[in-house]
Amino acid sequence: MVKLKGMRWWMVAIVTFGLIVNYLARNTLSVAAPTMMAEMHMSTQQYSYVVVAWQVCYALMQPIAGYILDAIGTKLGFAIFAACWSLACAAAALATGWQGLAFFRALLGMSEAAGIPAGVKATTEWFPAKERSVAIGWFNIGSSVGALLAPPLVVWSIMHGTWHWGFVIVGVLGLIWTTIWMLFYKHPKDQKALSDKERDYILEGQEAQFKDEVVRKASWKSIVSSRNFWAIAIPRFLSEPAWQTFNAWIPLYMMTERHMNLKEIALFAWLPFLAADIGCVLGGYLSPFFHKYFNVSLFTSRKMVVVFGALFMIGPACIGLAASPYTAIALLCVGGFAHQTLSGALYSVTSDMFGKHEVATATGLGGMSGYLGATLFTLLFGFLVVKIGYSPLFLLLAIFDLVGAVVVCVLARERKVEQLPVEGQLAGVPA
Repeated sequence: MVKLKGMRWWMVAIVTFGLIVNYLARNTLSVAAPTMMAEMHMSTQQYSYVVVAWQVCYALMQPIAGYILDAIGTKLGFAIFAACWSLACAAAALATGWQGLAFFRALLGMSEAAGIPAGVKATTEWFPAKERSVAIGWFNIGSSVGALLAPPLVVWSIMHGTWHWGFVIVGVLGLIWTTIWMLFYKHPKDQKALSDKERDYILEGQEAQFKDEVVRKASWKSIVSSRNFWAIAIPRFLSEPAWQTFNAWIPLYMMTERHMNLKEIALFAWLPFLAADIGCVLGGYLSPFFHKYFNVSLFTSRKMVVVFGALFMIGPACIGLAASPYTAIALLCVGGFAHQTLSGALYSVTSDMFGKHEVATATGLGGMSGYLGATLFTLLFGFLVVKIGYSPLFLLLAIFDLVGAVVVCVLARERKVEQLPVEGQLAGVPA
């Protein structure tokens, strides 16, 4: 069989396209919201309930999705969830009121929960430690590319038909990707198109916890009781509200606060997500850069990237000072860049701290924490935005990220792999 050079990058490209469809599905709602709200006579508060329905189900399902992925494998697990989210996205076109829309978005949230845990698990399977942050940066770009593509796609659907078509088109794209995934994704040990040289490079460059051949069951109790779990769960809880605010509220902010029309939203609403793409990729390369030029460990370099991203969240914190709508968009771009830089680094930290049999579960549990924080903030946002406006809430998001960065630096510790006892020695007892 023909061996493909750089096969690991082909694998991460497939994961990236999966994340693009995943985030395209969730972002169709925010772009279609102004039209849907008028058609369904939906209030801002009711819209926040629809957003919360997705967030709650996504949050609660994340650890379950991660556990399923660890139990049945990346390939089959990701395919099942992708097929389900594709059907749920298309079904949203059937909604006639906010209650029905909330139901379909809840189903979407449950099925989309596997996206990030699957991506992190796939990169731990396919990349050596020194390249993993770069790989995570590239697959994480799918989250912002999906958000970037949603405005032109949904606005095109509205202008050439109805908002319903946007949801249906994305659902079909998801089913196409699921087929591609099942045809091409395999573990490095089973991928026949992978050269022996590249396979050895991948496996020899992985930490001991990923070389372990023993199949273990992930334990939620052991994960949740560890210090390292809270080192990612607390920052996730604090940082995820920013990304969900960008995803769900930017089009409404541009229309209600900056008085832009639908065409202007289509022209500008994608820019913060383009900046987020840059943050994904640059954040991935920053870790090896800090490792090399600041003479720190790879693990410490991941923490430095988290701090770097948190500091840039000061940009959207200043949005209330911007008189021009274009300055406001520029500050939102800084926020998109900052969050995705920080987010990718948190995924890298997670992959460093947990073994192959628990990394998806740990990522899912961390994601649940993040989306619980996002849900609480969305409920607060929907209520307070009509009372105090957007600006104080954007300031609060920046404070959250700065606190989260401090937590990572203080709590996160590099995983120490337990050594098997040598002959004649009991585990935990010195020879």
